[in-house]
Amino acid sequence: MLLRLCLVIYLVIFKGYPTKVQLIQRKRSEQFYINFPAAIAQAMDFSKAEDVEWTICDKKHLILSRKVVPRDPVDVKKTLRS
Repeated sequence: MLLRLCLVIYLVIFKGYPTKVQLIQRKRSEQFYINFPAAIAQAMDFSKAEDVEWTICDKKHLILSRKVVPRDPVDVKKTLRS
């Protein structure tokens, strides 16, 4: 479990996680969807119906922020690569 969590965190932080944007068109409206892969949702400890907020940083970056953040199950020290 911990190994899987560390692998997912590594992929998300250093490699990214490609995801498609989906569009649902209806007669009078359209909606765009971005789905979280289960591995990311589990690694981030998301819960059903959790409130989050999107912030547009620029046309390349969209930031998702949580209102309530659960404690980390383990202390992870991040180091920057040179």
